[in-house]
Amino acid sequence: MRCCLVKWILSSAAPQGSDSSDSELELSTVRHQPEGLDQLQAQTKFTKKELQSLYRGFKNECPTGLVDEDTFKLIYSQFFPQGDATTYAHFLFNAFDADGNGAIRFEDFVVGLSILLRGTVHEKLKWAFNLYDINKDGYITKEEMLAIMKSIYDMMGRHTYPILREDAPMEHVERFFQKMDRNQDGVVTIDEFLETCQKDENIMSSMQLFENVI
Repeated sequence: MRCCLVKWILSSAAPQGSDSSDSELELSTVRHQPEGLDQLQAQTKFTKKELQSLYRGFKNECPTGLVDEDTFKLIYSQFFPQGDATTYAHFLFNAFDADGNGAIRFEDFVVGLSILLRGTVHEKLKWAFNLYDINKDGYITKEEMLAIMKSIYDMMGRHTYPILREDAPMEHVERFFQKMDRNQDGVVTIDEFLETCQKDENIMSSMQLFENVI
């Protein structure tokens, strides 16, 4: 499991000495009590041991049992010090914050991670669509896709290789939209997004960039 969020959590996880009963006890005493390990194991593609490690780190970093947006910004500024990760962290936080209440519970966190790290292509693409659909109206506009692309380029910084031109995000979006917006109505639906992405090798390889910055 190699992604920024997992590295952040596991760096805070306690040594592996405690047994599963300790973890079960921890899960029952947290202020915002998550569902039991067995239920989370059924909902995700993580093993019980992995969930215990993730929970230990999560609890150490977020004793209240909730992650807020400022925490996400801090995580990404640490992993991408060469750029400005603020906007990307904001968008990513909103994608995890399913009910839009400004806080992410452990369950939402691990369910999202499970999709991003071990989900099928279809599941990952649905999650990506949710990220790009900033206002959650069921459509992606050029402006929304450009905002996400710019935030990724800003986070990667000016020191990436090959060096990225200022207009690179816009070119990227124009190319995507030309392929995805099948009926030329100016927006991309979930069906257009899924169908185009799964048929186009170039787009699928572009999605790797996205996976590298979770």
